[in-house]
Amino acid sequence: MKVSQAEFQNMKEEIVKDLISRLMDERGLSMEQAFDVVYTSHLFEKLNNPKTGLFFQSSGYVYSYLAEELQPTLTSNPQAISMAISMAVKSLNT
Repeated sequence: MKVSQAEFQNMKEEIVKDLISRLMDERGLSMEQAFDVVYTSHLFEKLNNPKTGLFFQSSGYVYSYLAEELQPTLTSNPQAISMAISMAVKSLNT
């Protein structure tokens, strides 16, 4: 299925909006952090390429790839480890 550049842009923006919202809700990131995570991810590079077809997928499906990409970050980034621990403790206290 062929889409116009405007349609592609709109579909991509909807997915990005959902990814950012989900990072904020599920991982406790601030809006600025969530924007940074999405726009600096390898996934975003792929999402920007219409040939990948990612813009046709559900935001949940695309988020699963982003979550997978973020996994190694937790083990190599002390700040991310600290944030993960804080989130775990926070969930235990609720």
